[in-house]
Amino acid sequence: MSGRDLFCRPRRPRRGAALTLVFVSVLVAGAATGSLPGADPEAAADGARPALPAGHHTEVSEAAAEAVADGTSPVEAARRAVSRSGDRWAAVYSPGEYEEFEESLDGQYTGVGLWARARDGRIEVTRVGGGTPADRAGIRAGDRLHSVDGAPVDGRPVTEVVSLLRGDGTDAEAGTTVRLGLERDGRTWSETVRRVRLSRDSVSTRDLAAEVTLVTVGAFTKGSGEQVRTAVREAPAGAGIVLDLRGNSGGLVAEAVTAASAFLDGGLVATYDVDGEERALHAEPGGDTGRPLVALVDGGTMSAAELLTGALQDRGRAVVVGSRTFGKGSVQMPSRLPGGSVAELTVGHYRTPSGRGVDGRGITPDVEAGTAALDRATTVLRGLGRQDPPRP
Repeated sequence: MSGRDLFCRPRRPRRGAALTLVFVSVLVAGAATGSLPGADPEAAADGARPALPAGHHTEVSEAAAEAVADGTSPVEAARRAVSRSGDRWAAVYSPGEYEEFEESLDGQYTGVGLWARARDGRIEVTRVGGGTPADRAGIRAGDRLHSVDGAPVDGRPVTEVVSLLRGDGTDAEAGTTVRLGLERDGRTWSETVRRVRLSRDSVSTRDLAAEVTLVTVGAFTKGSGEQVRTAVREAPAGAGIVLDLRGNSGGLVAEAVTAASAFLDGGLVATYDVDGEERALHAEPGGDTGRPLVALVDGGTMSAAELLTGALQDRGRAVVVGSRTFGKGSVQMPSRLPGGSVAELTVGHYRTPSGRGVDGRGITPDVEAGTAALDRATTVLRGLGRQDPPRP
């Protein structure tokens, strides 16, 4: 199964019942699925760039139907059709894979506990969960991942690397092992780690100083938006917030919008098109608009996290510090195929409040920062605290 994560609360797919539009991102450690609030379940969408031709939806469905009639694998037939379509973010899941995909919405997933991104054609570990198999094996952020079970990963999309890590198509479950080829400071070695069921604690908070509270959001899983709101409400009086979205590979759009509501007094968060009609996502009123706010991002900040970052930047609510974000802003529509599998196919893209497209572009920070990004974010935040508070 692909390690990708979609934006909204899921509805379990049913034969004859179409699912609603979703945004998709890459998530190495786990995955989720869901629907866009208020989207038309039958509609396609377009955005910053034109969607792929609607015909590729029909081709995938027909390929699965022919496979069912021939007694061959409808999942493999649909995957071949997706591969021919050129839809780089599309995926096809067996019923069991899709059920596991949905379960991860609650922060439960099978994996080894590492996050990764592609950089200059190489796969780099961006984060390792404490106490996970990857952590116990001594893998660290910054390590280069050369191979998975002997298969080289250089130049491959992150989605494919995720699939190898999770053991897609091999019935890999918790308890199975995976061999990782790694490199650090010129030294290469291999580690065999065991996949386990893990729980994701998506939001953590700590006070860096009396006037600085760090709120880290690892992914927008179920309940994470409200956790961000709680963290902001409980931050010390007068403290500014550093919202750390580095390595956040996306999640449920409803949770990202709820997180935006922690800092905005209502208003626009993002737009997307459905059948030529523009739709909008809005924050709830009543957010804390007085605290200084810095959003900390990097190349691993993706999808729902980019949606939130773009809203805070466009609305003048936060100063964005770090490096350019990943650039994943496409919209997928999942649908049930003959034989019970599920295909997620790209139908469009979303835009930030000012109308910027994110897909393939990413978000450029207001203040560039590299290895000392958190220190830079703290410095910027303290500077904001000496100015008039930003307006929503």
